Amino acid sequence: MARVGISRLSPGWHLDHGTLSKEGPVDDLITREQYANFELELEWKIGNAGNSGIFYRGTREYDHIYWSGPEYQLLDDANASDGKSRLTAAAAAYALYGPPAGIVKPADQWNTTRLIVNGNHVEHWLNGQKVVEYELSSPDWKARVAASKFKAYPNYGLAAKRLHRHPRRPPGTLSIRHIRIRELTPAQAGAQ
Repeated sequence: MARVGISRLSPGWHLDHGTLSKEGPVDDLITREQYANFELELEWKIGNAGNSGIFYRGTREYDHIYWSGPEYQLLDDANASDGKSRLTAAAAAYALYGPPAGIVKPADQWNTTRLIVNGNHVEHWLNGQKVVEYELSSPDWKARVAASKFKAYPNYGLAAKRLHRHPRRPPGTLSIRHIRIRELTPAQAGAQ
């Protein structure tokens, strides 16, 4: 696994001893490179009632990244309003696939995320457990998107084939460290 290069450190983000942190609203972090098939690992901790996320396979087709690309939710489940639903809880594929309860650690404690995107196959891991798994473009995916707030965006999750974004900008505190990515090749598709 290689360390992830960030194309620019937006105002409001701070780097201290290998940990990226923010305390309020900031611009997105964007990776220097784009990745089609990848395994991303990182550790994160979020403040009380914090809400953020990692977008992948997004485009600039719309005004907001969340109208085009799926999101791995980073959340304080116990105190953020999105924590009331499994579909919007920590590690969810936001509003589409929810993880089981009880795996995310409380606010201000480190969690470990692993995100695998290989072709249409996607896995969300949280603290060593696979919590969400789905196939982009599958009938199930299409039905869930059609029944969600993303139905107005017909290319949602399907247009882009590369990762190029990182956490979004809601207020609150968020720290990220040990960010590593490995580009996957088609030969590795079945080896996960």
